[in-house]
Amino acid sequence: MKFDKKTPEQRRKFLHTCGRIFAVVAIFTLIAFSVSKTKIVEQDFFWQIDPDLCIACGLCETDCVLTPSAVKAVHAKKVCGFCDLCGGYYRANVRDLNTAAENLMCPTGAIVRKFVEEPYFEYTFIEELCIGCGKCVKGCNAFGNGAMYLQIKQELCKNCNECQIAKVCPANAIKRVPISKVYFLKE
Repeated sequence: MKFDKKTPEQRRKFLHTCGRIFAVVAIFTLIAFSVSKTKIVEQDFFWQIDPDLCIACGLCETDCVLTPSAVKAVHAKKVCGFCDLCGGYYRANVRDLNTAAENLMCPTGAIVRKFVEEPYFEYTFIEELCIGCGKCVKGCNAFGNGAMYLQIKQELCKNCNECQIAKVCPANAIKRVPISKVYFLKE
């Protein structure tokens, strides 16, 4: 077999072409790797409560591995009637509509009530005080329109592989969902 001798100019042209091919392959490899990493991140799953299935049993407070629980009550203001006699704020059969602790549904005072105009009040939650007991949710569902519901706050959750609350939830309301659907909203 006979090889032709290449001139220095032909060798440079050959090496230059090989360098370009190598650079293009490297760029496409980096792009493919970053896209695959992005897809992996997008496919991460988190624990979340489906408010349509939740029965506010109270196990979110007692069975979460965190104290206080990573489960917090939230308020769907679009759904709320802003009632004077809120079933999530007041206990059933209260004698006086005042803010005495014995009249309130929340054992920690996590619900703040603010007068809007007669007969409407705005309700907000102090997340640090909420223990995830679900008493407000149960009351709101029983006597109201279900504007209060529970969610697992992802910034607090340890995202355990086997969520302790999910294991004991009688309604199977706690599921692993993709990050794109991390908070079920009640509207």
